[in-house]
Amino acid sequence: MPLSQLPYWRLSGFYFFYFACLGILVPYWSLYLKWEGFSPSQIGELTAILMASRIIAPNIWGWLADYYSRRMRIVRLASFATIIVFAAIFIDQSYLSVALVLMLFSFFWNASLPQVEVTTLQHLGEHSHHYSKIRLWGSIGFIVIVMVLGNLLEQFEPKIIPIALLISITGIWLFSLSVPESSNTSEHSTISLKTILKRPSVIAFLLICLLMQASHGPYYTFYSIYLEQHDYSSSVIGQLWALGVMSEVIIFLVMHRWLPKFGLRNVFMVSLLLTSLRWLLIAAFPQNLPALIMAQFLHAASYGSFHASAIAWVHRHFIGNTQGRGQALYSSASFGIGGVIGSLFSGYLWDSPGAAWTFIIASVLSFLGFIVAYRWLKETDSILR
Repeated sequence: MPLSQLPYWRLSGFYFFYFACLGILVPYWSLYLKWEGFSPSQIGELTAILMASRIIAPNIWGWLADYYSRRMRIVRLASFATIIVFAAIFIDQSYLSVALVLMLFSFFWNASLPQVEVTTLQHLGEHSHHYSKIRLWGSIGFIVIVMVLGNLLEQFEPKIIPIALLISITGIWLFSLSVPESSNTSEHSTISLKTILKRPSVIAFLLICLLMQASHGPYYTFYSIYLEQHDYSSSVIGQLWALGVMSEVIIFLVMHRWLPKFGLRNVFMVSLLLTSLRWLLIAAFPQNLPALIMAQFLHAASYGSFHASAIAWVHRHFIGNTQGRGQALYSSASFGIGGVIGSLFSGYLWDSPGAAWTFIIASVLSFLGFIVAYRWLKETDSILR
């Protein structure tokens, strides 16, 4: 299907603002929490709370979307609720208040992406391998906000971070109003979700996603603080984050050719190995800028190629009226359970045994994911549907 026949820019605009929001949360939210006076363990706990609702929330929203087949209506309502809930962050910055706001914010915010992923893939139909051409605009949104906010933080205090986040959330809601519902052209299947989840390859896939995201815990929670501790400026920190996502954009531009050529299993395994190397570089060479730059280029593997492959895997294995719940399970296993594990272990280990060992443990987790993929991800994946 030519991209001109899709609501290309409306979908792309949604991804732009959604990942702009992520571009604030991931590099800068921990800096904001540190500025507010929270300890490393509290920062880890608050980040875990942000992730924890992703275990349950996407599955609730996914069930509603599959049952009512009105995905974008659900996204619009939840996105508007996200704005209302997050605005409460400006009222009180105590630990309990921030924890409650983050929990509710995450519950509503996580309604959006899995259902928009399904909507995008349904609009693409049999050309689902072109998904990355739309998704790359999310990476561009991430890059823009990371660069802009990094430079602004050279001049202003971190109190501008929640303001930027509120603006991005509003952009998500506005673009959700413009995205049309998709007609579900996928086959209706009598296979139940329970039957799908009994397949060894699907269990292995979800475990791999959990381990991969858990390995990102130190990076997403403490990377900016790590760089700050080694005397990098806010603008350099922002540039390093942006560099990683730029490499992700490049990968998204070629994934529609690579997936059919190399197969999902091979892309998964290479992504996991390169991720292990990435965390080792960050652990060993924090004061070596060329090594950190090389590590950021590996974001193309640790997120770009891995995520594109994961979306394709879900689209193939969760068919018919299980699509919304399939995307939700992917989100729950990886960004939910994996994110909570990663945030907690990095928060508790950051001061002792220290940052380097925390990233080494992250490297071990992604390598365990490689072993699982090599041993149990045996299902053929040579032809994308």
